[in-house]
Amino acid sequence: MTEQIAAAEPPRTTGRRAVTPSFGPVRRATQLVLGLLLFTFSMAMIIHSGQGNNPWDVLHEGVVRVTGLSFGWVVLLVSAAVLTCWIPLRQKPGAGTIANAVIISLAIDPSLALLDRLAPDPGPLAAVALALTGIVLNGVATAAYIGVRLGPGTRDGLMTGLVARTGWPVWRIRTGIEAVVVITGILLGGTFGWSTVLFVLAIGPVVQWSSWKWLAPRGLVG
Repeated sequence: MTEQIAAAEPPRTTGRRAVTPSFGPVRRATQLVLGLLLFTFSMAMIIHSGQGNNPWDVLHEGVVRVTGLSFGWVVLLVSAAVLTCWIPLRQKPGAGTIANAVIISLAIDPSLALLDRLAPDPGPLAAVALALTGIVLNGVATAAYIGVRLGPGTRDGLMTGLVARTGWPVWRIRTGIEAVVVITGILLGGTFGWSTVLFVLAIGPVVQWSSWKWLAPRGLVG
């Protein structure tokens, strides 16, 4: 649940006119859903690796341990709680915002169950491979679902809303939010490790690298 895509490369030019690709509604909806499904599976890979969850999943896992609820229910409830924080920030959710909360909450438990069957007890090398691959896929998936510009995820919208209201830089707001989330998650029993730190450092560059024209073209209205 990362936040901003770098601007896409300039459109190709043919003579005097620029070639500016755009997406139709079917392409946008398909990319949104597939991006969120890939995002969810990458989350599950990082969680299953046991090497340290991404910041929000440190919190989610901590709540799971305390409440006994499924991971999907916790993701949905936390998303709803964060969404209520949008109200004083005057943020407006889009179709992508709702899809983000619903698809991830529905798909995360089946994804975790699938990985538990495929790799019930990954060894050290397999665990590292799961974590690294999960981080890369998470960045690609983030670029895909944000690239259709149908609204940010609930957590991303909280960050952008606070940036707009306070005037503080993105890095300060994001660092503050993630610090609170991670510390709370650790206190509740969530898994923190080296891949948590690597995720924070690497996810932005991976998203930017993944923002090819076919994921986030210029000229897209939405």
